[in-house]
Amino acid sequence: MLTTLGKIWLTRSTKPFKFTNEYDSFLPYLDLDSLGLYIHIPFCKKLCNFCPYCKTVYNKEKCDKYIDYLIREIELVGKQYPTKKDVTTLYFGGGSPALALDRLSDIINAISKYFSIRDGIGIELHPSDVNVDCLQGLKSIGITKISIGIQSFQNKFQNILDRQIVDISSISTVLSKVNFETVSMDFIFALPGQNYSDLKNDIDLAFEIGANHVALYPFIDFDFTKSSVKSMSKREKRNLYYSIDSYLTEKGYSKNSIWTFSKDNSSYSSMTRENYIGFGCSATTLLKEQFKINTFSINEYINRIENNLLPTSLTTRFTLRQRMLYYLFWTAYSTKFSEKDFEKFFSCSLKKYFGFELKLSKILGFIKEDSGNYTLTPKGAFYFHHYENFYTLSYIDKMWGIMREEAFPEKIEL
Repeated sequence: MLTTLGKIWLTRSTKPFKFTNEYDSFLPYLDLDSLGLYIHIPFCKKLCNFCPYCKTVYNKEKCDKYIDYLIREIELVGKQYPTKKDVTTLYFGGGSPALALDRLSDIINAISKYFSIRDGIGIELHPSDVNVDCLQGLKSIGITKISIGIQSFQNKFQNILDRQIVDISSISTVLSKVNFETVSMDFIFALPGQNYSDLKNDIDLAFEIGANHVALYPFIDFDFTKSSVKSMSKREKRNLYYSIDSYLTEKGYSKNSIWTFSKDNSSYSSMTRENYIGFGCSATTLLKEQFKINTFSINEYINRIENNLLPTSLTTRFTLRQRMLYYLFWTAYSTKFSEKDFEKFFSCSLKKYFGFELKLSKILGFIKEDSGNYTLTPKGAFYFHHYENFYTLSYIDKMWGIMREEAFPEKIEL
């Protein structure tokens, strides 16, 4: 109830967010600062029931065909401008993108024709991908950051998630032989029966065997998944979050976002970017005045591109205040935001539009301010998560559930 009222207050509107099936064939991205890129490879050896992302079982022939059309989508977008566009980072997600290792260089070459990547290329990996041949192959084509989806090193939680047991010794040995700028390991927290010691031991072990960055994502029970796993209560989750946040801060790790901590300011995030273009089925694109989502259907994705059309399924057009809120939401995900950056992006004052909310957040102990620079407190970070969880279950759960069944819905109101 409170989060719903918060949405109404922040947007100054009772109207729902509306996504429609109209879309632009021309994407206005050339003048955008801090533009990032994302590529979705939806193939996995085995489908995990708890995972909500767009995915299918790997088949070599189907994967190769998909990538042929993915490259065509890149060309459809890239050819819109006569000059290359500088971008921050490129991230590959999925799915298990390393299953297409022999085709990743083709994708990177296509990207490089139209975009100049400044801050490196990252890729998500399944633990079974972590072998010397695979990592050397990734490094040889320019990958600089890897993120390994561990979820947990402990057998009891791997069994709950119906995943294979992680070979800790093998991963440690391989990471000692092939170095990357960032080695991130993903963990799920708030699993049934999980406690502080469980999570602490996983994180300590991650840094011990070669990670310099960890991401701790809360388990979310999506309605459309087949998972029977139930998340812990809000109180248990809050206590676990505060405990692990305090422990990692005391250990001297840098807090890069709500859920990530690192050594030496290593970074890995495909989300906290001001603007980005997504390629591939289900990929999203965030521009100055719009947010769009590609179809979840691989077959319809291919059919659209075959007809030289972008595979956009739904688009929403932002009001100015909606765009400001979207900017603040994902900037605050990094636990920091500033008046200067906001004013640079929108050419107007942060306090003019959100002065009351900022003052209230300081009174409630959610944020601290230092000369126009704001930082989320641990309390603020947890309640940010609480609101994000509401947003995920109220909006993303409904939208993705529909889009998994309909390639091109006429409209969705949230």
